[in-house]
Parts: sequence; C-alpha cells; structure tokens
Amino acid sequence: MENQSKLDPRAFGLACGLLWAGAVVVLGVLARFGWGDRWERLLADVYRGYGESTTGLTIGAAWAFLDGFSGGYAFAWLYDALLPSTETDTESLTEGDPTVESSVSPAE
Repeated sequence: MENQSKLDPRAFGLACGLLWAGAVVVLGVLARFGWGDRWERLLADVYRGYGESTTGLTIGAAWAFLDGFSGGYAFAWLYDALLPSTETDTESLTEGDPTVESSVSPAE
C-alpha cells in the first residue's frame, strides 16, 4: 500500500485563510479601478461590511480569513478522517515474540 500523508488542519486552514483574504483584498482594490464590480458586489453580500474603502477591505479580509480558515481546517480534518488506516494489527506484530506477555494465561 502507498504511504499516504496526513494534512495538518491548522496549517492548511491558515494557508487557505491567508490566500482567500489576499484574493478578496485584490478583488476589492481592482474594483476601485472598475474591474470586477460584480465580484465586489457579490462579496459585499456575503461579507458584511466589505467594500472598496480601506475599512471595507480590512473587514472583508477578516471575514475572508475566517471563512478560508474554517473551510480549510474542515477540509483537512475530513481528508485525514477518510484516509485508510495505516496501523497494522498489533496482535500480528507481537505474535511469537517471547518478550511480549500475553493477556490470556494458558489453561492449566
């Protein structure tokens, strides 16, 4: 079986949160120049307080970070939960090993 890596939910959440917050700020700045007005209006509907102003961009970035972090954390947690277990049966590892005591005593 292939060795599959687990994701660190906190690190993945932080990465998603920072990337999404940065994207929301870039979209807001572009909206100041007339590009992406529809996106700006959509994000303003989703993130309360978001707008083209500096305060609006800060509020939108905070909402976007929380949104991206929680989504990324949930994704990584679910990914790790759905990975097939790589642990082997401990009984098969200790079978025949004289240094491991058995929990069942032999019948006398």
